[in-house]
Amino acid sequence: MDKMVNGIIVAMTDEEVSEMNTGIDAAEAEFAATGYIQQRQSEYPPIEDYLDGLVKGDSAQVSKYLADCQAIKIKYPKP
Repeated sequence: MDKMVNGIIVAMTDEEVSEMNTGIDAAEAEFAATGYIQQRQSEYPPIEDYLDGLVKGDSAQVSKYLADCQAIKIKYPKP
């Protein structure tokens, strides 16, 4: 593997490659452990839907919101 130092491409040492791979492994492990959070957040319905249902006293709307959230939790389970 190579790296750029002061505009010049030089070979990485074995130690540098090992450190880089360790960092990549750590990042992948963290995503595997917590990636579901970002996936869930991007697909949860807006909280305003829930609050609107509460304010209107619309139990069907509140139930739909809760069911939609539960479906996302099933789609992206905790590891």
